[in-house]
Amino acid sequence: MKRHPGKSARKPAAVQPRPRPDALVDPKVLQDLIAVFQRARVSDLEVERNGLRIRLRREGAAASAPPVEVSAPVPAAGLTAAPTDASTAEPSTEGLVTVRSPIVGTFYRSASPYSEVYVEEGSYVKKGQVLCIVEAMKLMNEIESDVDGRVVKILMENAKPVEYGEPLFLIEPGAQPEG
Repeated sequence: MKRHPGKSARKPAAVQPRPRPDALVDPKVLQDLIAVFQRARVSDLEVERNGLRIRLRREGAAASAPPVEVSAPVPAAGLTAAPTDASTAEPSTEGLVTVRSPIVGTFYRSASPYSEVYVEEGSYVKKGQVLCIVEAMKLMNEIESDVDGRVVKILMENAKPVEYGEPLFLIEPGAQPEG
């Protein structure tokens, strides 16, 4: 191969990938958030900017750790811990089935403010019966019982926010109404 005088062989510049025009978030911004999340050693990180919410959660994180709210771009010193709520502490569940929220959202005991609640404490339920609704992003998700039994305890207040995996109900499996 012949070289022309005056032209030097140079390496091609590393091309930074551009975000796709239809991408919801710039990959560089996401990588930066992940780096902050890893350095901060928190179990949850939620950031909302321009109507886009990004939530990062560590697998196997202890459920007792209080959530940390972060609004981008807040330096690590600006992290604030949400106060823990004593009403969300799990009572003794030995022999009981715990129904947990499968999503983050708002807990509702009835289909609308004017309709009756799905269940009360002491109600007997069948497997597949609707216990409550968890609303997430304007979608109403019916939460059903996993077992036949009696509702021993309702652990959430109506219209309150719930987290993924948060206990909602305690059910005594196999319990049947007398008579």
